[in-house]
Amino acid sequence: MTISHTVAGGFEVLHPGMLSMVQDHGRLGMAKWGLTTGGPADKLAFDWANRLLGNDENAAAIEVAFGGLKLRSLRDTQICVTGAESEVLLNGQAIQRWQTHNVQAGDEMALGFARCGVRCYVAVKGGLQIEPQFGSCSTVVREGIGGLSGKALVAGDVLPSIAGGPGRNWRLLKQDQPSYPTEIRLRVVPGYQQAWFSRLEQRRFFSSVYQVSKQWDRMGYRLQGAAIECQQREMLSEGICLGAIQFPPDGQPIVLMQDRQTIGGYPKIGSVLSLDLYRLAQCGEGTQVYFEPISMETAHNELLLARRRFLKTKPIAV
Repeated sequence: MTISHTVAGGFEVLHPGMLSMVQDHGRLGMAKWGLTTGGPADKLAFDWANRLLGNDENAAAIEVAFGGLKLRSLRDTQICVTGAESEVLLNGQAIQRWQTHNVQAGDEMALGFARCGVRCYVAVKGGLQIEPQFGSCSTVVREGIGGLSGKALVAGDVLPSIAGGPGRNWRLLKQDQPSYPTEIRLRVVPGYQQAWFSRLEQRRFFSSVYQVSKQWDRMGYRLQGAAIECQQREMLSEGICLGAIQFPPDGQPIVLMQDRQTIGGYPKIGSVLSLDLYRLAQCGEGTQVYFEPISMETAHNELLLARRRFLKTKPIAV
Protein backbone atom coordinates (compact mmCIF):
# COMPACT_ATOMS: atom_id res chain seq x y z
CA MET A 1 0.00 0.00 0.00
CA THR A 2 1.43 3.38 -0.99
CA ILE A 3 1.49 6.42 1.22
CA SER A 4 -1.12 8.02 -1.03
CA HIS A 5 -3.68 5.43 0.08
CA THR A 6 -3.47 6.66 3.68
CA VAL A 7 -4.22 10.35 2.94
CA ALA A 8 -7.75 11.25 4.00
CA GLY A 9 -10.14 12.84 1.51
CA GLY A 10 -10.26 12.94 -2.24
CA PHE A 11 -12.24 10.61 -4.50
CA GLU A 12 -13.38 7.04 -4.00
CA VAL A 13 -13.47 4.86 -7.10
CA LEU A 14 -16.92 3.25 -7.31
CA HIS A 15 -16.27 1.71 -10.73
CA PRO A 16 -12.95 1.96 -12.59
CA GLY A 17 -14.34 1.68 -16.10
CA MET A 18 -12.45 -0.32 -18.70
CA LEU A 19 -9.01 1.17 -18.05
CA SER A 20 -8.37 4.20 -15.82
CA MET A 21 -4.93 5.27 -14.59
CA VAL A 22 -3.25 8.16 -12.82
CA GLN A 23 -1.00 10.19 -15.11
CA ASP A 24 1.13 13.32 -15.00
CA HIS A 25 3.55 14.53 -17.68
CA GLY A 26 5.66 11.41 -17.31
CA ARG A 27 9.02 10.09 -16.23
CA LEU A 28 11.56 12.08 -18.23
CA GLY A 29 15.25 11.15 -18.33
CA MET A 30 14.76 7.63 -16.95
CA ALA A 31 15.23 5.60 -20.13
CA LYS A 32 18.83 4.92 -19.17
CA TRP A 33 17.44 2.89 -16.26
CA GLY A 34 15.06 1.02 -18.56
CA LEU A 35 11.99 3.02 -17.44
CA THR A 36 9.69 4.34 -20.15
CA THR A 37 8.19 7.83 -20.12
CA GLY A 38 4.53 7.14 -19.45
CA GLY A 39 2.36 10.25 -19.19
CA PRO A 40 -0.92 11.22 -20.87
CA ALA A 41 -1.54 9.75 -24.29
CA ASP A 42 -3.38 12.94 -25.29
CA LYS A 43 -1.28 15.65 -23.65
CA LEU A 44 -3.35 18.50 -25.10
CA ALA A 45 -6.58 17.31 -23.44
CA PHE A 46 -4.65 16.62 -20.23
CA ASP A 47 -3.11 20.10 -20.23
CA TRP A 48 -6.47 21.78 -20.80
CA ALA A 49 -8.06 19.92 -17.89
CA ASN A 50 -5.37 21.26 -15.56
CA ARG A 51 -5.32 24.76 -17.04
CA LEU A 52 -9.08 25.22 -16.70
CA LEU A 53 -8.75 24.38 -13.01
CA GLY A 54 -5.77 26.67 -12.54
CA ASN A 55 -3.53 23.72 -11.68
CA ASP A 56 0.18 23.29 -12.24
CA GLU A 57 0.55 21.88 -15.75
CA ASN A 58 2.09 18.69 -14.35
CA ALA A 59 -0.66 18.06 -11.78
CA ALA A 60 -1.74 14.42 -11.66
CA ALA A 61 -5.11 13.51 -13.19
CA ILE A 62 -6.97 10.38 -14.32
CA GLU A 63 -6.73 9.08 -17.88
CA VAL A 64 -9.83 7.06 -18.74
CA ALA A 65 -9.81 4.78 -21.79
CA PHE A 66 -13.26 4.20 -23.33
CA GLY A 67 -15.16 5.46 -20.26
CA GLY A 68 -17.24 3.88 -17.50
CA LEU A 69 -15.46 5.56 -14.58
CA LYS A 70 -17.58 6.35 -11.50
CA LEU A 71 -16.27 8.41 -8.58
CA ARG A 72 -17.60 9.66 -5.24
CA SER A 73 -16.17 12.90 -3.93
CA LEU A 74 -15.03 12.79 -0.30
CA ARG A 75 -14.58 16.56 -0.01
CA ASP A 76 -15.69 19.86 -1.54
CA THR A 77 -13.61 20.72 -4.61
CA GLN A 78 -13.75 21.35 -8.37
CA ILE A 79 -13.40 18.91 -11.27
CA CYS A 80 -12.97 19.11 -15.03
CA VAL A 81 -13.40 16.48 -17.77
CA THR A 82 -11.77 16.85 -21.19
CA GLY A 83 -10.94 14.58 -24.12
CA ALA A 84 -13.16 12.07 -25.91
CA GLU A 85 -16.82 12.90 -26.47
CA SER A 86 -18.85 11.12 -23.81
CA GLU A 87 -21.67 11.84 -21.40
CA VAL A 88 -20.66 13.10 -17.96
CA LEU A 89 -23.15 12.91 -15.09
CA LEU A 90 -22.93 14.63 -11.72
CA ASN A 91 -25.49 13.16 -9.31
CA GLY A 92 -27.39 11.88 -12.34
CA GLN A 93 -27.49 15.24 -14.14
CA ALA A 94 -25.57 15.82 -17.37
CA ILE A 95 -22.73 18.35 -17.16
CA GLN A 96 -20.45 19.85 -19.80
CA ARG A 97 -17.01 18.60 -20.69
CA TRP A 98 -14.18 21.13 -21.15
CA GLN A 99 -15.62 23.05 -18.19
CA THR A 100 -14.96 23.13 -14.46
CA HIS A 101 -17.67 22.17 -11.98
CA ASN A 102 -18.03 22.54 -8.21
CA VAL A 103 -18.60 19.31 -6.34
CA GLN A 104 -19.40 18.65 -2.70
CA ALA A 105 -18.54 15.76 -0.42
CA GLY A 106 -20.87 12.88 -1.28
CA ASP A 107 -21.42 13.92 -4.91
CA GLU A 108 -21.02 11.17 -7.50
CA MET A 109 -19.63 11.59 -11.00
CA ALA A 110 -20.17 9.04 -13.77
CA LEU A 111 -18.44 9.02 -17.12
CA GLY A 112 -20.25 7.38 -20.04
CA PHE A 113 -18.57 5.45 -22.81
CA ALA A 114 -16.78 7.41 -25.53
CA ARG A 115 -18.77 8.16 -28.67
CA CYS A 116 -15.97 9.97 -30.49
CA GLY A 117 -12.36 9.67 -29.46
CA VAL A 118 -10.95 7.14 -27.00
CA ARG A 119 -9.54 8.81 -23.90
CA CYS A 120 -10.97 11.25 -21.35
CA TYR A 121 -9.13 13.13 -18.62
CA VAL A 122 -10.62 13.79 -15.20
CA ALA A 123 -8.73 16.45 -13.25
CA VAL A 124 -9.35 17.87 -9.77
CA LYS A 125 -8.50 21.26 -8.29
CA GLY A 126 -4.91 21.16 -7.03
CA GLY A 127 -4.25 17.80 -8.70
CA LEU A 128 -4.32 14.31 -7.24
CA GLN A 129 -1.85 13.99 -4.37
CA ILE A 130 0.00 10.85 -5.40
CA GLU A 131 3.52 10.07 -4.20
CA PRO A 132 5.96 10.18 -7.16
CA GLN A 133 8.16 7.24 -8.10
CA PHE A 134 11.32 8.01 -10.08
CA GLY A 135 10.20 11.62 -10.44
CA SER A 136 6.64 10.99 -11.63
CA CYS A 137 3.36 9.48 -10.49
CA SER A 138 2.43 8.32 -14.02
CA THR A 139 1.17 4.75 -14.05
CA VAL A 140 2.99 2.24 -16.27
CA VAL A 141 1.32 -1.11 -15.62
CA ARG A 142 3.97 -3.12 -17.48
CA GLU A 143 6.65 -1.79 -15.15
CA GLY A 144 4.43 -1.76 -12.06
CA ILE A 145 5.24 1.81 -11.09
CA GLY A 146 3.33 5.03 -10.51
CA GLY A 147 -0.26 5.68 -9.59
CA LEU A 148 -1.66 3.48 -6.84
CA SER A 149 0.69 0.50 -6.50
CA GLY A 150 1.62 0.64 -10.20
CA LYS A 151 -1.76 -0.63 -11.38
CA ALA A 152 -4.88 0.60 -13.11
CA LEU A 153 -7.60 1.85 -10.77
CA VAL A 154 -9.95 -0.66 -9.13
CA ALA A 155 -13.19 -0.22 -7.18
CA GLY A 156 -12.48 0.90 -3.63
CA ASP A 157 -9.33 2.89 -4.44
CA VAL A 158 -9.14 6.33 -2.84
CA LEU A 159 -7.46 9.10 -4.82
CA PRO A 160 -6.29 11.81 -2.40
CA SER A 161 -6.71 15.49 -3.24
CA ILE A 162 -6.30 18.76 -1.39
CA ALA A 163 -9.23 20.44 0.37
CA GLY A 164 -10.92 23.31 -1.42
CA GLY A 165 -14.34 24.89 -1.53
CA PRO A 166 -16.39 26.05 -4.54
CA GLY A 167 -14.86 28.61 -6.89
CA ARG A 168 -15.46 30.37 -10.18
CA ASN A 169 -15.98 27.98 -13.07
CA TRP A 170 -14.35 28.23 -16.47
CA ARG A 171 -14.95 26.60 -19.83
CA LEU A 172 -13.21 26.29 -23.18
CA LEU A 173 -15.27 27.51 -26.12
CA LYS A 174 -16.43 24.87 -28.59
CA GLN A 175 -14.35 26.33 -31.44
CA ASP A 176 -11.22 26.02 -29.30
CA GLN A 177 -11.79 22.39 -28.36
CA PRO A 178 -9.86 19.75 -30.37
CA SER A 179 -11.81 17.44 -32.67
CA TYR A 180 -11.33 13.69 -33.02
CA PRO A 181 -11.88 12.72 -36.68
CA THR A 182 -11.90 9.22 -38.13
CA GLU A 183 -9.23 10.18 -40.67
CA ILE A 184 -5.93 11.82 -39.67
CA ARG A 185 -2.67 12.88 -41.25
CA LEU A 186 0.48 12.37 -39.21
CA ARG A 187 3.52 14.55 -39.86
CA VAL A 188 6.79 12.61 -39.73
CA VAL A 189 10.32 13.84 -39.05
CA PRO A 190 12.57 11.43 -41.02
CA GLY A 191 15.44 9.85 -39.09
CA TYR A 192 18.89 8.67 -40.07
CA GLN A 193 17.51 5.21 -40.90
CA GLN A 194 15.33 6.64 -43.66
CA ALA A 195 18.21 5.90 -46.06
CA TRP A 196 17.74 2.19 -45.33
CA PHE A 197 14.44 2.34 -47.23
CA SER A 198 14.61 2.64 -51.02
CA ARG A 199 13.06 5.71 -52.64
CA LEU A 200 10.30 3.49 -53.99
CA GLU A 201 9.48 2.20 -50.49
CA GLN A 202 9.56 5.73 -49.08
CA ARG A 203 7.13 6.95 -51.76
CA ARG A 204 4.90 3.95 -51.13
CA PHE A 205 4.80 4.68 -47.41
CA PHE A 206 4.05 8.39 -47.73
CA SER A 207 1.43 7.90 -50.46
CA SER A 208 -0.48 4.99 -48.88
CA VAL A 209 -3.46 4.99 -46.55
CA TYR A 210 -3.25 2.87 -43.41
CA GLN A 211 -5.82 1.80 -40.87
CA VAL A 212 -5.52 1.35 -37.13
CA SER A 213 -5.61 -2.41 -36.50
CA LYS A 214 -7.06 -4.26 -33.52
CA GLN A 215 -3.63 -4.08 -31.89
CA TRP A 216 -3.26 -0.67 -30.31
CA ASP A 217 -2.64 0.51 -26.77
CA ARG A 218 -0.44 2.88 -24.78
CA MET A 219 2.67 1.04 -25.98
CA GLY A 220 2.03 1.44 -29.68
CA TYR A 221 -0.39 1.55 -32.60
CA ARG A 222 0.01 -1.26 -35.14
CA LEU A 223 -1.31 -0.14 -38.54
CA GLN A 224 -2.50 -2.11 -41.57
CA GLY A 225 -1.85 -1.18 -45.17
CA ALA A 226 0.92 -1.31 -47.76
CA ALA A 227 3.82 -3.43 -46.49
CA ILE A 228 7.14 -1.56 -46.52
CA GLU A 229 10.40 -3.38 -47.12
CA CYS A 230 13.64 -2.25 -45.55
CA GLN A 231 17.02 -2.99 -47.08
CA GLN A 232 18.60 -3.32 -43.65
CA ARG A 233 17.29 -6.51 -42.06
CA GLU A 234 19.58 -6.76 -39.05
CA MET A 235 20.57 -4.06 -36.59
CA LEU A 236 21.63 -3.64 -32.99
CA SER A 237 18.99 -2.60 -30.49
CA GLU A 238 19.02 1.11 -29.69
CA GLY A 239 17.04 3.70 -27.76
CA ILE A 240 13.57 4.51 -29.09
CA CYS A 241 11.98 7.95 -29.00
CA LEU A 242 8.32 8.86 -28.62
CA GLY A 243 6.45 8.53 -31.91
CA ALA A 244 9.06 6.36 -33.65
CA ILE A 245 7.66 4.45 -36.65
CA GLN A 246 9.22 1.00 -36.75
CA PHE A 247 8.80 -1.79 -39.28
CA PRO A 248 8.88 -5.42 -38.13
CA PRO A 249 9.51 -8.18 -40.69
CA ASP A 250 5.90 -8.12 -41.98
CA GLY A 251 6.40 -4.53 -43.15
CA GLN A 252 3.38 -3.13 -41.28
CA PRO A 253 4.23 0.10 -39.41
CA ILE A 254 4.00 0.44 -35.64
CA VAL A 255 3.85 3.92 -34.11
CA LEU A 256 5.33 3.83 -30.61
CA MET A 257 3.49 5.63 -27.82
CA GLN A 258 4.03 6.76 -24.22
CA ASP A 259 4.47 3.28 -22.71
CA ARG A 260 6.84 2.05 -25.43
CA GLN A 261 9.84 -0.13 -24.66
CA THR A 262 13.05 1.83 -24.17
CA ILE A 263 15.11 -0.06 -26.78
CA GLY A 264 14.35 -1.94 -29.99
CA GLY A 265 15.96 -3.45 -33.03
CA TYR A 266 13.47 -2.84 -35.84
CA PRO A 267 14.32 -0.23 -38.53
CA LYS A 268 12.58 3.13 -38.16
CA ILE A 269 11.78 5.53 -40.98
CA GLY A 270 11.24 8.51 -38.67
CA SER A 271 9.12 9.80 -35.80
CA VAL A 272 5.62 11.28 -35.67
CA LEU A 273 5.42 14.90 -34.52
CA SER A 274 4.19 14.85 -30.91
CA LEU A 275 1.31 17.22 -31.74
CA ASP A 276 -0.09 14.63 -34.14
CA LEU A 277 0.69 11.75 -31.82
CA TYR A 278 -1.85 13.15 -29.35
CA ARG A 279 -4.49 12.95 -32.10
CA LEU A 280 -3.52 9.36 -32.89
CA ALA A 281 -4.01 8.54 -29.20
CA GLN A 282 -7.72 9.39 -29.63
CA CYS A 283 -8.12 6.93 -32.53
CA GLY A 284 -9.55 3.44 -32.36
CA GLU A 285 -9.66 0.49 -34.73
CA GLY A 286 -10.45 1.38 -38.34
CA THR A 287 -9.28 5.00 -38.26
CA GLN A 288 -7.59 5.94 -41.54
CA VAL A 289 -4.05 7.24 -41.21
CA TYR A 290 -1.85 9.09 -43.71
CA PHE A 291 1.78 10.11 -43.30
CA GLU A 292 3.51 13.29 -44.48
CA PRO A 293 7.25 14.03 -44.19
CA ILE A 294 8.34 17.34 -42.64
CA SER A 295 11.73 18.79 -41.76
CA MET A 296 13.05 19.07 -38.23
CA GLU A 297 12.95 22.87 -38.57
CA THR A 298 9.27 22.77 -39.55
CA ALA A 299 8.52 20.45 -36.65
CA HIS A 300 10.24 22.83 -34.25
CA ASN A 301 8.26 25.79 -35.59
CA GLU A 302 4.99 23.86 -35.31
CA LEU A 303 5.71 23.06 -31.66
CA LEU A 304 6.41 26.71 -30.87
CA LEU A 305 3.28 27.87 -32.68
CA ALA A 306 1.15 25.27 -30.91
CA ARG A 307 2.46 26.41 -27.54
CA ARG A 308 1.71 30.02 -28.44
CA ARG A 309 -1.85 29.13 -29.51
CA PHE A 310 -2.41 27.22 -26.26
CA LEU A 311 -1.28 30.16 -24.13
CA LYS A 312 -3.20 32.75 -26.16
CA THR A 313 -6.48 30.81 -26.11
CA LYS A 314 -8.48 32.13 -23.18
CA PRO A 315 -11.20 30.19 -21.31
CA ILE A 316 -14.33 32.12 -20.41
CA ALA A 317 -16.01 32.42 -17.02
CA VAL A 318 -19.25 30.47 -16.59
